[in-house]
Amino acid sequence: MSPEEKRKQDLKALGLKNLGQVYWNLSTPGLYEEAIKRREGVMAHLGPMVVRTGQHTGRSPHDKFMVREPSSQDRLWWGDVNKGLSEEKFNILLHRLMAYVQGKDLFVQDCYAGQDPEFRVPIRVITETAWHNLFARNLFVQVKDQDEMESHYPEFTIINAPRFQAVPELDGTYSEAFIIVNLGRKLILIGGTAYAGEIKKSVFTLMNYLLPQKEVLSMHCSVNVGQDGDAAVFFGLSGTGKTTLSADPERALIGDDEHGWSDRGLFNFEGGCYAKVIRLSKTAEPEIYECTRKFGTILENVGINLRTRRVDLDDDSLTENTRAAYPIAHIPSAMREGVCGHPKNVVMLTCDAFGVMPPLARLTAAQAEYHFLSGYTAKVAGTEAGVNEPKATFSTCFGAPFMALEPHVYADLLRKKVLKHQVKCWLLNTGWAGEPASKAGRISIKYSRALVKAALTGALDNVKYRKDPLFNFEVPVSCPGVPGEILNPRNQAKDPAEYDQRAQKLVEDFKKNFEQFAAKVPDDVKNVL
Repeated sequence: MSPEEKRKQDLKALGLKNLGQVYWNLSTPGLYEEAIKRREGVMAHLGPMVVRTGQHTGRSPHDKFMVREPSSQDRLWWGDVNKGLSEEKFNILLHRLMAYVQGKDLFVQDCYAGQDPEFRVPIRVITETAWHNLFARNLFVQVKDQDEMESHYPEFTIINAPRFQAVPELDGTYSEAFIIVNLGRKLILIGGTAYAGEIKKSVFTLMNYLLPQKEVLSMHCSVNVGQDGDAAVFFGLSGTGKTTLSADPERALIGDDEHGWSDRGLFNFEGGCYAKVIRLSKTAEPEIYECTRKFGTILENVGINLRTRRVDLDDDSLTENTRAAYPIAHIPSAMREGVCGHPKNVVMLTCDAFGVMPPLARLTAAQAEYHFLSGYTAKVAGTEAGVNEPKATFSTCFGAPFMALEPHVYADLLRKKVLKHQVKCWLLNTGWAGEPASKAGRISIKYSRALVKAALTGALDNVKYRKDPLFNFEVPVSCPGVPGEILNPRNQAKDPAEYDQRAQKLVEDFKKNFEQFAAKVPDDVKNVL
């Protein structure tokens, strides 16, 4: 059977029949041509493609489901994050989707999730639109060798049909949008939303299920490596600086968002980056800024002047969550192989809007596990509907929406690897220090970069530290390139007594949140605070 005949058989086996034209593994220029011909997007000045995602300009976490099926249901972390859907409802929706695509053109990309050949997962992404296929081509690991492409057989398949809508009363969903992962059928269905991040994060959920069962820690983090091979891991939620701080011209970028940590070292799950670009600074973030001006980059919901075709990165009229999806090769300092050795440093990022957390703290292994499970940051007024003042947010493992297994599984692996490889752990606050967000300016990115550089180069190994009286971690009293006074937030507060009240409230929030993990962690982790 020829490769072409085999591909047709593969589609029929999924139930994809009576299709229009099927475009297999088109190149980036080929997908550009199809997307523009079909009016899915427009080309901007210097070559990026600008697209609109319509109603959904971000993820729809409440519309994500895991199918309850025998092979996985006893392992999954059921609850608000992983909501169950019956096999019966899945099959009903699948059959309706198969009927919907009949007669339609489809685009297919065969690629991998995971740069390490030992742990990578072959996937197939089938999309209704050309630009979503380009997104998959940018974000996942491309198959460059033609012989390898012909022998590629997907272990998991993703079908993305944004114009197909669920019927909640019939399909058991909450809305017309759905992201459904069926681990038994090795099939992921996405519809009712054009936000491309759903493709990326559904595959991340898949990797978070598969890899820990092989003693590989899957992580929502960025990774870079120095000239001496000293790798660093940056955990962080959206808006904390994970992408910005890892894109360092003096260090090679491994990846900006999703990685695995095996006994062989670190490896990127992806072949590209998906960066938030609202009000991106050409000065502070020059490498990412340049990616917004390159052919091959997809700009989601970014403002554009249709006459001059120039984009406006400050335009938030559609959403604050404007995005750029580009191949990692667009970053000059990127290491395209996407693999490196074990980290020497782990940095956990938080954006503390209460002004309580110090700009940098050194963590023990137990404290690192505690803060990893907590996954703290804060939402700031104006960034989300209904948020009028800073609000503490806890997202376990710095990525709760994508964790398929119970949190302690990931936390246990992290601690084991930190101890085995003698990794230094840090907590970096990129938010506010001393005063809350409503009363002061955010910590300068210049200082955050200086703190990271000092931590990674060992410049903080021999400085004096003080013990924080509330969080019990160690805080440096000096750092090259950073004014000493900002390292102690309480000294920056105009009203120390009022600061103490804010600090105590945050500690209580931490303790209350951690109650859900207390039964499954060691005593030294349980008693960190």
